[in-house]
Amino acid sequence: MTDGASGYTAKDIQILEGLEGVRKRPAMYIGDIGKRGLHHLVNEIVDNSIDEKLAGFCNNIDITLLSDGSVSVKDDGRGIPTDIHPKTGKSALETVSATLHAGGKFEKKAYKVSGGLHGVGMSVVNALSEWMEIEVHRDGKIHQIRFDHGKSADGAKSTGDTTYRGTIIRFKPDGKIFQTTEFDFEYLKERLMELAFLNKGLRIKFADGRTQHSEEFYYEGGLVQFVEFLNKARTKLHAPFYVSKKVDGTELEFAIQYTDSYNDMVYTFVNDIKTIEGGTHLIGFKTALTRVINDYVRSKKLLKEDKKIAGDDALEGLTCVISLKIAEPQFEGQTKTKLGNSEIKGIVDSIAYDALKTYMEENPENAKKITAKIVQSMEAREAAQKAKDLIRRKNIFETSILPGKLADCEEEDPAKSELYLVEGDSAGGSTKSGRDRRFQAVLPLRGKILNVEKAPIHKTLTSEQIKNIILAIGAGFKDEFDLKRIRYHKIVIMCDADVDGAHIRTLLLTLFYRYLKPVVEKGYIYIAQPPLYKIKKGKTERYVYNDAQLQLVLKELGDSCEIQRYKGLGEMNPSQLWETTMNPENRTLKKVTIEDVMKADELFSILMSEEVEPRREFIELYAKEVKNLDI
Repeated sequence: MTDGASGYTAKDIQILEGLEGVRKRPAMYIGDIGKRGLHHLVNEIVDNSIDEKLAGFCNNIDITLLSDGSVSVKDDGRGIPTDIHPKTGKSALETVSATLHAGGKFEKKAYKVSGGLHGVGMSVVNALSEWMEIEVHRDGKIHQIRFDHGKSADGAKSTGDTTYRGTIIRFKPDGKIFQTTEFDFEYLKERLMELAFLNKGLRIKFADGRTQHSEEFYYEGGLVQFVEFLNKARTKLHAPFYVSKKVDGTELEFAIQYTDSYNDMVYTFVNDIKTIEGGTHLIGFKTALTRVINDYVRSKKLLKEDKKIAGDDALEGLTCVISLKIAEPQFEGQTKTKLGNSEIKGIVDSIAYDALKTYMEENPENAKKITAKIVQSMEAREAAQKAKDLIRRKNIFETSILPGKLADCEEEDPAKSELYLVEGDSAGGSTKSGRDRRFQAVLPLRGKILNVEKAPIHKTLTSEQIKNIILAIGAGFKDEFDLKRIRYHKIVIMCDADVDGAHIRTLLLTLFYRYLKPVVEKGYIYIAQPPLYKIKKGKTERYVYNDAQLQLVLKELGDSCEIQRYKGLGEMNPSQLWETTMNPENRTLKKVTIEDVMKADELFSILMSEEVEPRREFIELYAKEVKNLDI
């Protein structure tokens, strides 16, 4: 058979004109077409305004979610150029809006530093929108252009005079492309607040035209206020320390503050892009910090000569935000958010070492508190290592040894297996009897597990309940966690629908988030949704999962219904638990995801730390959203 006979010839090669390729394969450009991809459109437009701020021309950004499903982003930057582009013969405004890889960020003339590197942001948003309208105020003139599904019929036009300077972009995502076109105010709010922290003096106004709710973000203190915000629920050891320095075109700023927490919060950014996988800037900072601490404790003879502070010791309790501005960032890693520029490690190391060393010398009281905390961390680490060694000798983390209370399933394929973590021995017994033992395993939990947010690691490791959970999951713990060894791809937390149940659920989520984080990141954690009520009328029985649904069912069935309010899982017999909460055909499971690491850190700190006031404020703020609360 010849190649031609296979039916694959030149006529099968498809050439997509203009922005058709983006509409054909949107996930290549925005990650997905779900909630994350939808909100990414707003971030792309906002990032262009941020680049104007980085260039020194923008002080205000207004974002509005409109009632027709569209979004407006307005800034007071220089305005997109509107003169004719020499290659396309069209206005620069139309060119950058409708052409991939067209922008002013390649040669570093208009923008020395920018987050947008590839010139695809605005054109991709245009391609994936039902319509887009752009209004540019520049050089005393107003210029407007409208696109429908990425195409403009008339091009850019001058429509009048103006005294304003800036750009206004409005767009409506295409419902034929996205799974959802409803914007989430809170989802976008976190990134906008983050950008305001990173760009001190920038005012961001965010309004929701659907609810008439609006918020404003303005932080003259920049990273210092960022760190204070992150630590609002933690006990601080000293005031934040801030550094800003520019070396050979590289601008570094960071703010640090130690707390009495057992966990660190270190966030790094390059040109305002969150580098969630770290990179050379983070390595340089950690190296400098560890070296400064070791130099200090040696000079003060705070440790025996054979002891040494490790990197993890120096990080414990640290809250730090690092912001780097460079002309040519090289990103790598799975999410393309890991900085790879090799020269940056040495630059950051040098700046951070000098600044931190000077700070320790000039602030002896703070240095004493910080090093006392770090030495304590080192001692706790050594105790934890002894506990780990003891556990290893007993083979506690080996998958061949399972906790006695675990009722395992018959299925050996993790992708088909489920583990139910059930509150209480009574409910655990019913769950064991009601489950499908072919693929569902059950581990009953007695009461509340240890709050790992308040406990050092060696106490966490010696907790019997936590050891049983780690053992059942079978993939290890913290740094030694190996997702390939996991025994279940669904880990379902099943607690009573009351305050105690919610507390236990939060304790378990804290454990997973702090020490088995890959399980959360992979989307293996779920929350079971047991019914709140059983409604009976004659021979008809209905299970109801919330108060709104209760009213609908009562209206449907009429009066004189028998209503049973379930106070806990133990009130249901095995068949009821199976029917309502465990049967894959009927049940409702909520998947736990990490939409925003910073927000997750903040919530766990607020809900589980020693600080009472932030927790009280949080409860008061969201209490109005609670429809039914058992106390």
